[in-house]
Amino acid sequence: MNDEFDYELTADQWEALKNLRSATSRPSRVSRFTVDGLIALGLASMSGDVPVITSWGRKVLVRGSSRLLDLAA
Repeated sequence: MNDEFDYELTADQWEALKNLRSATSRPSRVSRFTVDGLIALGLASMSGDVPVITSWGRKVLVRGSSRLLDLAA
């Protein structure tokens, strides 16, 4: 995997990213600590009082999912 996408995210952070990606209006309850970590990495941001995934977060999520599929094969 390209180093620019290589993040050591916790299971909670991966779940939060997936949750933010699929949220249509408001994501289900996500730990503020987890969201703050994603914001610090540039993978999420706040839109008012709602966390949202950034375009960089989407790229990391897609690349991370592809990597997991490669490892399973």
